Amino acid sequence: MDKPDHANCPATAGISCESDLRGLYGEPSQLARLKQLDHLDPHCRHFIAHAPFLVIASVGAGGGVDASPRGDAPGFVTVEDERSLLIPDRLGNNRLDTMSNLLANPEVGLIFMIPGVDETLRVNGRAELVKDAALLARMEVQGKQPKSAIRVRVRETFLHCGKALKRARLWSDDYRVAKGTIPSLGRMIVEQTRPQGITVEEADRRVEEGYKTRMY
Repeated sequence: MDKPDHANCPATAGISCESDLRGLYGEPSQLARLKQLDHLDPHCRHFIAHAPFLVIASVGAGGGVDASPRGDAPGFVTVEDERSLLIPDRLGNNRLDTMSNLLANPEVGLIFMIPGVDETLRVNGRAELVKDAALLARMEVQGKQPKSAIRVRVRETFLHCGKALKRARLWSDDYRVAKGTIPSLGRMIVEQTRPQGITVEEADRRVEEGYKTRMY
């Protein structure tokens, strides 16, 4: 393999160009290159069918990047065919960061996770927002339908090794923190924002009420 050409790289203490990067890390293995597919094969479909959680990354009109969690019972993401999947948009806080980003820039990246499995599935593609009544009816849970769904047209997908999750020991109790180590969500937000007329207790009450009544 030819050595990287550093002639056009500026002389800095950091990594400033592709040849610097490749000179430091080298090239990916054959398997790392070949595992990238342009469709959802049976293994990808099987993984998605068992995944109760994913993270969706999007980019806004101004270039800002957002990553947002999505979760529900395994199978909540519907694979329409080998190049298309559907994610229901359940109730949230109405910031609509992801949805607004997708209206401006349809490019999206997904990471699917399954509890107890260290490997993850990555899917990249282009998204669109849909509100077809018949489609949303099939996503009904506890008598409630999502207001919309995200359809992702798959461009590339590949299984990712479990090194990161193994290092994090994500599915074990090794790094589990005792209750109370992290303050409540209500407390953290109130202390960050100092809203007028909202106490920590009121914020905590609203959060807990939302968990009870606004899951779907």
